[in-house]
Amino acid sequence: MNSNTTAAVDAVTEVPSDKVAPWDVEITQGQILYASLTCFIAWVASVYDYTLFGTLLPVIAEDFGWTTAQATAVNTWATIGVFAISLIVGTILDKLGRKKALILLVIGGAISSGLSGLATGIASMVIIRSFSGFAVSEEVVNSVYLNEIYKKARNRGLMYSLVQSGWPVGALLAAFMVSWLLPTVGWRGSFFIAAAASIIVIVMALKLPESPVFAAMKEVERRRKAGDLQGAQQLAAQHDIEVDHGHDLGIKGVFTPELRKHTISLSLVWLLSWMAIQVFAVLGTTVLVEAKSVTFESSLQVLILANAVGFVGYLFHGWLGDRIGRRNTVLIGFVLGGLASLALLVGPSTDSFVYGMYALTLFFLLGPFAAMLFYMGESFPPQVRGMGANVAHVMAPIGAIIGSALVSVLLTMGFPMGTTAIIAGSVPLIISGLLMFGTRHVDHTATH
Repeated sequence: MNSNTTAAVDAVTEVPSDKVAPWDVEITQGQILYASLTCFIAWVASVYDYTLFGTLLPVIAEDFGWTTAQATAVNTWATIGVFAISLIVGTILDKLGRKKALILLVIGGAISSGLSGLATGIASMVIIRSFSGFAVSEEVVNSVYLNEIYKKARNRGLMYSLVQSGWPVGALLAAFMVSWLLPTVGWRGSFFIAAAASIIVIVMALKLPESPVFAAMKEVERRRKAGDLQGAQQLAAQHDIEVDHGHDLGIKGVFTPELRKHTISLSLVWLLSWMAIQVFAVLGTTVLVEAKSVTFESSLQVLILANAVGFVGYLFHGWLGDRIGRRNTVLIGFVLGGLASLALLVGPSTDSFVYGMYALTLFFLLGPFAAMLFYMGESFPPQVRGMGANVAHVMAPIGAIIGSALVSVLLTMGFPMGTTAIIAGSVPLIISGLLMFGTRHVDHTATH
């Protein structure tokens, strides 16, 4: 590199002595707490929107005159749109940054909620609900962003579980708001309220600090392209980042020989577990009404109780992940969740048994995601963390598509809902737990 180039590099990389470089900024405890609160509320709002559609589906179907099979088919096509939207999230994370990604995804979720209340039929509902792909992908941003913000924090898994517990809180809020407001504002008004909640998150997210790891990634890449390889390598070593030489970023980076088995296994875990999510969480009211003869009003009460237990499940699995490893926690949790759902569907239809087993199902179905999301962030190297997390996570809507489609097909063929839910939900959940054997071992005690 000649003297002119060297001078140019030095001029660009020089940081004023009175200012800390963005990649060397120390994240304060106050910023960690604020980021945790913001990401928690963002996830609550996202889940509120996502599960609200499933919760209201029986009412929407009745309003439009859809059969149960038609309603689940609408959900299937909408989920295909969710998948398409989710594909771009990894690129947004690794190119634009963690903070901007969070803001953009919350805006997308708000659009999905607001326009859902204006749907006029099958076609418009499918198109509008596709934008909820932004909402459901918000947890990918959380897993990547908070993994980097929590770098030196103790009990990181437990802290993240508090954020990820926004799923049962959001679902609980959706069920509660439906039971409270549906008679007054109808299903359309319920979506408008969900959209309004997202505005709060956008305002809070504007004050978030950007991840120093992301800032370091961009500076390492800038130095490499400028020819300052030594400076790039030094900064990369400080932040556990690998220097890209043009072949280890993007989609190729998560399918290198070192990561291929892990990426495929983790993707399949997401696919199969989300078949179960679709059956027992999103379509929970439909399953309870059709398979266990629970009234719609009672099914809302069951959802509220079960999601309250699911909240405890998040905290438990987050705590357990810090002690036995997040990989092991996910494996055990999903297997037990599959067995609990199986007992729910083949057991008696008494209120106490149905309430208890459905709550236990959500405890072991939702809870492991507290460990799963944080594990996903720590199991991929920083330079492909956004892409790796997103490649695995986009399999979630595919699993939802398959789960919803399988439910529709089996119901159309005449299978009872109980048998349908076992095939489309219970069995895939057990298999997803076993597939964790194919993922990478990570030292869960390390603080980087």
